[in-house]
Formats: sequence, C-alpha cells, structure tokens
Amino acid sequence: RTPPPVAALSSSLYLCSLCSSEFLPYLSLALLWLPGYTEVRGKVTGLTPGRHGFHIHVFGDTTNGCNSTGPHFNPHNKPHGAPFDDERHLGDLGNIVANEDGDAEVFIRDLQISLSGPHSILGRAVVVHADPDDLGRGKHACITIAIIL
Repeated sequence: RTPPPVAALSSSLYLCSLCSSEFLPYLSLALLWLPGYTEVRGKVTGLTPGRHGFHIHVFGDTTNGCNSTGPHFNPHNKPHGAPFDDERHLGDLGNIVANEDGDAEVFIRDLQISLSGPHSILGRAVVVHADPDDLGRGKHACITIAIIL
C-alpha cells in the first residue's frame, strides 16, 4: 500500500478524525503547524493508568482497527528512538502518561514531523499503545490524521 497523497495546505491548524472500537480509548487531538515545529495537543481518555506509547504509523487505514495502520512512519529508514533523538523514526513521539482516572493530556512539540511536503503526517495514523513500547503486542487506540472542515 502507498500512503495517500496530501493536497496543498492553506491553514496551520488541523484536527484529527476519530477511530472507534469496542475496547479502545477515546482520542481527541489538534495539530498546530508552526515555523520550525509541529505541536500535537489533545486528550486521551479510557486508558489504564501509566505510560502508553504514542506513535505515528504509516497508513491512516483503520478498517481493521490499528492492525491496518502498518509500522511506525519511518521514511528515512532510521532506527527506533526517543522523540528527542536526531536519529529516529519520524513517527517516534515517545509516551503519554495516563493519570489514575485513565486520562492523558497530550502536549508534544516536535521538530521532525510536518503537515506538508513529501513526508507529511496527514493521512497517516496516530496510535496509542496499551503499554509503553509494547512492540505491537498490545491493544491500541488509533485515529487517522485528517483535515476536518
């Protein structure tokens, strides 16, 4: 599969459409594209307390839940890394932390992801893993990154 093409953008604030499933948490995110970095803000509810991997995956296809989103977005074939590493998958955004009620506030400023160009994250998926760095063996919540008009 090939990621969908992304049209030219005329704004700098984008919201994400939601992917629902019977067991998945609820995600609500906004992406703000600023000079030099992209900001991801939002809230995830319905998680177990603790850390959860937070990544951008290649495909925005959620027809099979998060199983159809493919691997981490990695157009430069870099090693897996932390969000502050220079050498990392573009999709490596680290972990979010859910409080005792299962709610996690998301606030990420990232220098590598972009909302335009050949390696745009639009049309791809954000995946919240059941555990930190579960290597694809847990339940996930996911949304497709899309422009909502």
